Amino acid sequence: MTSRVAAAIDAAKAEGRGAFVGYLPLGFPDLQTSIDAAVALADNGADILELGPPYSDPVMDGLIIQEATQAALAGGFRLRDTFTAVRAIAARVDVPILVMTYWNPVLQYGVDRFADELAAAGGAGLITPDITPDAAPDWIAASERTGLDRVFLAAPTSTDERLRMIAEASTGFVYTVSTMGITGERAELDAAARTLVARLRGFGVEHACVGIGISTAEQVAGVLEYADGAIVGTALVRALRDGGVAALAAETRALTGGTGS
Repeated sequence: MTSRVAAAIDAAKAEGRGAFVGYLPLGFPDLQTSIDAAVALADNGADILELGPPYSDPVMDGLIIQEATQAALAGGFRLRDTFTAVRAIAARVDVPILVMTYWNPVLQYGVDRFADELAAAGGAGLITPDITPDAAPDWIAASERTGLDRVFLAAPTSTDERLRMIAEASTGFVYTVSTMGITGERAELDAAARTLVARLRGFGVEHACVGIGISTAEQVAGVLEYADGAIVGTALVRALRDGGVAALAAETRALTGGTGS
């Protein structure tokens, strides 16, 4: 089964540019606005949507995203709303939709049930930041059965053995992170991401997308010198928070100016 996510990255490449992956939390500032925001993201240049159901313990998210997810939970977001949102967005855009979720909510919901409902809603797959392929046999089996993409995370601290496993288990792309919970000089982050992408290439990874706190078109362009896609979250969430869907649309257009199109 062809990966819709990989196909979107290949389509961008065929146009002579890198892919832009945009992240937004679902349910922020409310469910309908988060649906409209995701549509605006796609309409203004995002090649792939990464949507995060809010989680009560978002250990890997920065402050702006944490505040947005807390607001969504306070507003009554439930995990099942994920499928409502994905279905509504998929009806309005052709861009593949990935759900970025911590593993515990999927486990609580039921791995097969979650996979079936995501596929039925028109979702393309899952990004799973806190589970590794060796701990995910149920998800790998469910994704094979439903045709959903499996996007695992690779970090500079990953051993070669771990990277090989991630390369073999991931479909769509490998989510390449260059920061391990710390911020530092941009040049250092960039060097770490560049090295990590090169290591992944050595294990046969065709599609590597980088998320390193990218917040400007120049940073998008820098990452796309060596990676296949750039992932942006915080800058988009900030725009939505401060100026609504119109500001988000403008920010998306500005950022995708760095993709080389």
